[in-house]
Amino acid sequence: MKFDVEQYMSVLGEKAQRAATQMAKAETAVKNTALDAIANALDMAREQLKLENQQDLEAGKAKGLDAALLDRLALTDSRIDSMIEGLRQIATLPDPIGEINDLCYRPSGIQVGRMRVPLGVVGIIYESRPNVTADAAALCLKSGNATILRGGSEAIHSNQAIAACIRTGLQAAGLPADAVQVIETTDRAAVGALLQMKESVDVIIPRGGKGLIERVSNESKIPVIKHLDGICHVYIDAFAEPKKALDVAFNSKTQRYGTCNTMETLLVSAEVANSILPPLAKRYEQEGVELRGCVKTTALLKGIKQAHAADWDTEYLAPILSIKIVDGLEQAIEHINRHSSQHTDSIVTENYSHSRRFLREVDSSSVMVNASTRFADGFEYGLGAEIGISTDKFHARGPVGLEGLTSLKYIVLGDGHIRD
Repeated sequence: MKFDVEQYMSVLGEKAQRAATQMAKAETAVKNTALDAIANALDMAREQLKLENQQDLEAGKAKGLDAALLDRLALTDSRIDSMIEGLRQIATLPDPIGEINDLCYRPSGIQVGRMRVPLGVVGIIYESRPNVTADAAALCLKSGNATILRGGSEAIHSNQAIAACIRTGLQAAGLPADAVQVIETTDRAAVGALLQMKESVDVIIPRGGKGLIERVSNESKIPVIKHLDGICHVYIDAFAEPKKALDVAFNSKTQRYGTCNTMETLLVSAEVANSILPPLAKRYEQEGVELRGCVKTTALLKGIKQAHAADWDTEYLAPILSIKIVDGLEQAIEHINRHSSQHTDSIVTENYSHSRRFLREVDSSSVMVNASTRFADGFEYGLGAEIGISTDKFHARGPVGLEGLTSLKYIVLGDGHIRD
């Protein structure tokens, strides 16, 4: 008998809707109990998780997945520890649901405010990283949402093992097991079906490569929270402290290559290029980073490749870096606003006025001063974890944590008031 993907997805949607109703009224203490129970279940199932993950890794190698994808796929002890820590940190965060802001009296005597409420059912489509299963479930749970998770086929065994721990934790806390449903089929048609389920899913969040996000954006009949690229910049200003400049630029590129918050273009003020670039290039060379430079950069750093126009708009996700020498702050901001993907951009400077201008004029979801772009992360921002990093301007921007998974409704308090 042929498996009916649309029927299967329809049933998941109906279950999620029912669970969302229960989750919206769940008490904070109950949600926190579930999060702690999921963390304990993951800890207890550590060896099983690694065994299931090994199946995925072996299948990935057989399919010829590259080193970066295999790295994202791997579930090491430290990554399991991070999942557990993320769950427990989310449990300690304030519950946004029911929070009332801006309550004020109107001339009529009524009080008007806004209350934070769940979005409802969140569909999340992601690739490779099985830790996203735990992170996404935890954030949706704490924010009072139900969720349907569709991980990549390359992580099917890992994701189902994590899903079993999530069900255990939900049931231990008396919450509906259907509040978090991980799609069990690897059939690609499940993604297409999920994107059409506007009657039962309130928002879609894709997390993965450009191809996936473009497909979701083009096909979805449901609002999407997304980012397409992570073309991140570091600008070393004329007033930069040299050691800070070297450390921030080096870390932004080499701490990890295959992430969306990794620097892809380095901009350097012409006033300090001669003193900054040679020692920095030497550090990159020792790390095996390929450098591509503008005309001024190739004249200064002999033997590096010439950068082409396409390099300024490329997310390498690899040990490759494009470098441009600019006249100063004005040209740096102009370059960033033209070529940035509005993800994360950083300035290294000791000049207060320059830092303030950079913060104000660079139009990205995270803008930094004297810090590595690698800090653009929900965990580092104190969100416990993140569901993704949005470069959209609506409805959420930057790392999407608990507040990004909620909406606001107006509330009115009266005492028999009627309108004249």
